[in-house]
Amino acid sequence: MELFNEILDKIDSIVWGIPTIALILVTGIILTFRLRGLQFRKLGLGFKSLFKKSEGGKGEVSSFAALCTALSATIGTGNIVGVATAIAAGGPGALFWMWLAALLGIATKYTECMLAVKYREHASDGHILGGPFYTIEKGMGRKWKWLAVLFAIFGVCVGLFGIGTFTQINGITSAVNNAVDPSNKHIAFELFGNSYTWATVVSGVIITLAVALVIIGGLKRISKVAEKVVPAMAIVYVFLGLTVIIMNATAIPEAFAAIFKNAFGWQAAAGGATGWVFKQITDSMQKGIARGIFSNEAGLGSAPIAASAAQVDEPVEQGIVSMLGTFIDTIIICTMTGLSIVIAFYTGSQPSGAGELQGIALTSAAFSKVLGGDGQSVQFLLMLCLIFFAFTTILGWDYYSERCLEYLSKGNMTLVKVFRWIYIIAVFIGPYFTISQVWTIADITNGLMAIPNCISLLALSGVAAKTTNEYFSKYKTL
Repeated sequence: MELFNEILDKIDSIVWGIPTIALILVTGIILTFRLRGLQFRKLGLGFKSLFKKSEGGKGEVSSFAALCTALSATIGTGNIVGVATAIAAGGPGALFWMWLAALLGIATKYTECMLAVKYREHASDGHILGGPFYTIEKGMGRKWKWLAVLFAIFGVCVGLFGIGTFTQINGITSAVNNAVDPSNKHIAFELFGNSYTWATVVSGVIITLAVALVIIGGLKRISKVAEKVVPAMAIVYVFLGLTVIIMNATAIPEAFAAIFKNAFGWQAAAGGATGWVFKQITDSMQKGIARGIFSNEAGLGSAPIAASAAQVDEPVEQGIVSMLGTFIDTIIICTMTGLSIVIAFYTGSQPSGAGELQGIALTSAAFSKVLGGDGQSVQFLLMLCLIFFAFTTILGWDYYSERCLEYLSKGNMTLVKVFRWIYIIAVFIGPYFTISQVWTIADITNGLMAIPNCISLLALSGVAAKTTNEYFSKYKTL
C-alpha cells in the first residue's frame, strides 16, 4: 500500500507541476486581458440575468437549471473537505492561491461555457450535445479531433475515479462517521489494515441506492434535484460560515495577515530560511490552485457540458450566467471554510496549526472551536451540508461523464446505460479508500482533463473576444 501511495504522489507531482499550474494561470490571465476584465465589469449583469426567463431558446433546461446543474457538480467536498485538505497540506497561504485562481477562473469559466453554447449540436432525438470536445472539434478544426478525444477520455476518468465518485462518497461517509461514531467503536470489518465502522458502511449503501434512483432518470431529473437542493444547502452553509466569521470579526485582520505571510513565505524569509521559502510558496501554490480547480472546476471543461444544454440563443448570455458558478463556489463558499479554519488554528497568541486533523474533521473542529459548545450540533449541520453537496456532485458528474462517453462512442446509448451501473459501483466502493489516496487520484485526473481544455481556450481566445464584443455592441445598454 505504501508503494501505491508513493506512485500516486509521484504522478501527482508531475501532473500538477509548474507547467500545468502555469498553463491554467496563463489561460486565465490571457482571457482576462482579451475580454477586458469582463469578470469584473459584468459580474452584476450575471446576477441580474440569473432568473431571466428563456424566450424560445433552443435547449433542454433553463439557464438557472444549467447553472444549478454545474453548481451541483462543483459545490461539494471541495468546499468543505478540499479547502481543509489544502490548508492542512499547504498552510493558510493556500487560500490566497485559491482566490487568485478563482478570479482568473471566472474569465475562464465564462469563455468555456460561452463557446460550448456556440459550438453545440443537436442529437436526432432532440437532446443537446455540447462541451469542450465539440468546441475543440468544430472551433479548432477536425485535425484537432485527437485533442477532443483526449479530453473526453480524461472526462470519463475524472467522473469515475476523481471528483464524481470516490472523493464525494468518501467525504459523505467520513462526515457521517465523524458525527455518529467519532471514536470508531463500532467496527463492521477490516480491509488492508484499515477498519471501517457500521456508520461508514450503512451511509455508503444508502447514498449508493439514492444515486442509482436519480441518475437512471437522466439530465432532467438531475437538474430538478439540483435546482432544489443546491440553493437551499448553499444558504445554510453560508449562514453557518458567516456566523463563525461575524462572531470573530476582530480576528479577521490577523487571519488575512497569516494567509498572505504564508502565501509568499514572508515569515520564513524574515527568519533567514531562504532555502525553505521557495518550497513553502510552491507547496502553498500547488495545493491552493489544485484544490481551487477541484472546487470551482474553472478551466476543467466540465461546466460547459451543462451550459450547452441551456435554453438560450445567445452564447454570451449563458457565459455570463455560468461564470457566477466560480464566484459563488470559491469567492463565497470556500472563503467561509478557509477563513474559519485560519481564525481557529492560525490566529491568536499561540497559533496551533492544523496538526493531525484533515478533511471534514478539520473543518468541524474549526467551526466547533470558534462557535463553542459541545460541537455535536456543528458536526451534525456540517454533516448534512456535506451529504447534500456531495450527493448532488455525484449526480452532476455522472451527467458529465455520460456526455464524454457519448462523444467517444458516437452516440451509443447502450454503452452509456452500462456506464451508469459501473458509475454506481464506483460510488459503492468509494468509502473504502483512504482520504490521501482519494484526493491524490482526484488531483491527477483533474490536471489531465484541464490540459486539453486550456489549450483549446487559448487557441480560441480570439473567437471568444470577437463574439463577446459583437454581443455587447449589439446590446449596448447591458
